[in-house]
This record gives sequence, structure tokens and C-alpha cells, in this order.
Amino acid sequence: MRVRKNNSSDRIESHSTPNTAIWHYGVPGVFIVLWSTGFLGAKFGLPYAEPLTFLSLRFAIVAVFFSLISLVISARWPGKTMALVHAAIVGVLIHGFHLGGVFCALFLGVSTGVTALIVSVHPILTAILSGPILGESINLRHWLGLILGFLGIGLVLFDKLLLLEANINGIVACVVGSLGMTFGTLYQKRFSVEDDLCTSSVIQFSAAAILLWLLACVFESRNIEWTNEFLFALGWLVLVLSVGAATLLLFLIRIGRVIRLVSLFYLIPPMVAVEAYVLFNESLGFTAIVGIITATVGVFLVVKQGAS
Repeated sequence: MRVRKNNSSDRIESHSTPNTAIWHYGVPGVFIVLWSTGFLGAKFGLPYAEPLTFLSLRFAIVAVFFSLISLVISARWPGKTMALVHAAIVGVLIHGFHLGGVFCALFLGVSTGVTALIVSVHPILTAILSGPILGESINLRHWLGLILGFLGIGLVLFDKLLLLEANINGIVACVVGSLGMTFGTLYQKRFSVEDDLCTSSVIQFSAAAILLWLLACVFESRNIEWTNEFLFALGWLVLVLSVGAATLLLFLIRIGRVIRLVSLFYLIPPMVAVEAYVLFNESLGFTAIVGIITATVGVFLVVKQGAS
């Protein structure tokens, strides 16, 4: 695979405007908060539907939503067949494999903490591969930040990790989720950064919905209990996660370096821990607080502008 330098991203990052702080910290901050609620949505919805059925329904609704938006605003559709293929592959990797792996792991009984820790390996994998695939340089400060971020997650989830269960199928699902995000992010940055966000989302979510529905037809009963809790979880995941957070993810991949984006995922488990403490009165001890601080420092080292 030929290495291509990300000069367009570098130009975007080098511009100094009054709104730099908003783009550099505000948008990623909103993304972190929105994406972290995905675990809570899964907690509410999975008791009433199997994971592949749940996600295929969610993705189909999102695809219809973005189709209508694209028609209203006359969005630009990809003009070449390979652009359609690239968008579909990104959708299968990020939405199908990543979210499918996470939801399957939770459904199979892997705890939220263990799932979050295993999936959070993907920033390190992405950093290792971003050099040969994207031509991005990773310096010592970046590596220190990534290591601190992963260590911070371990501290946040320490109490839950003590109860690590021997759930082989669930662990495999977590690994699939981590690899899906790694290669999906790299593929999006390498091949699809110029695509229109609306029409690209239609293709991505459609491809993921078709894949997961086919898998659901093979491995699941496809039964859904249409309870108020399930409808709330479905609506939340459609609007807040798939429309809001997933669109911000594609936007962040487009405007900045991949290494800075993936480091943000180290703040997702700490955010989930805080949300669980506020909403469900789960414990948040001293070790977890130290972990949150450590992960935050690690992410800051990665996203910090300027020389190392």
C-alpha cells in the first residue's frame, strides 16, 4: 500500500483562528460525552433484543434518516463505484465489526469494564499502523500519552477487572470490536476523507445494517420486546450515537491526525464510570479518580499542539 502524506490535515491544523480552541477541544469534548452514552444505551436495550438484531434495526433507521436529509439538502453522492465500495467497507468495519463486537460481548455477559479495556487497545494498534499506512509521525510524547491513557483506563476499571470472567466468546467479540475500529479509522482516513458526510453515512449504515441482519438471520431468533425501555434505548442510540457521535467521528477523522482522534477513546471509559456513578450510584473510588486524571493527562499529551 502506497504511503500518502496527510498534507490537507496538516494545513487544517496549522491554521490559527479565534475558533481554534473550539475545534481542538470543544468538538472532541462533545464527541467523548456522546459516544460514552453508547454503553448506557446498550445496558437499557440489550435485555429486550439480541445484539445483531438490535444493531441492524438501529442502522437501518439511521440509513433512512440520512437518506431523507441527503434528499432535502441535495447532498453530493459519490460519483465513482470505488467511492461507494470504500464507504461500505468503512461502515462494515466501524459500525458492523466494532459496534457489533461490543454489543455481542455485553450480551454474552462480559462486563462493561472488561469490554471497555479490551476495546481500548485500538488507539495503540492504530498508532502502530498509522505510520506505514498514512505516513503520520508518532513521537515520544505521543507514545507516552497513549501508555498513560491505557494505564488510566486500567485504574478506572481496576475493581471490575478483578472479577474478570473466562468468557472466551465474549473476549473474541471484544477483540473483533477493537480491530474493527482500528482498521475502520485507518481506512476512512486513507480512502474516504473527501466524501460528503450525509451520503457517506447512508452507504456506511446501509452496509452495516445488511451485514448484521444477515448474521442475525443465521445466529439469532430476531425477536424484539417493544418495551418503553427498548424504545428509549433505540431512539437514544439512533439520534445521539449514530446521528450525533458517529457523524462527529467521521468529521474528526477528516480534519485532524488519526493519532489525536483515537487517543480520545481513552476518555470514554472514565466518562462511562462518572455517568454510572451519577445515574446508577455505582462506586467511584480513589483508584478510579486517579485513573481518570492519568487518562486525561495521557490524552492531553497526544492532542497537545506544538513541539514535543
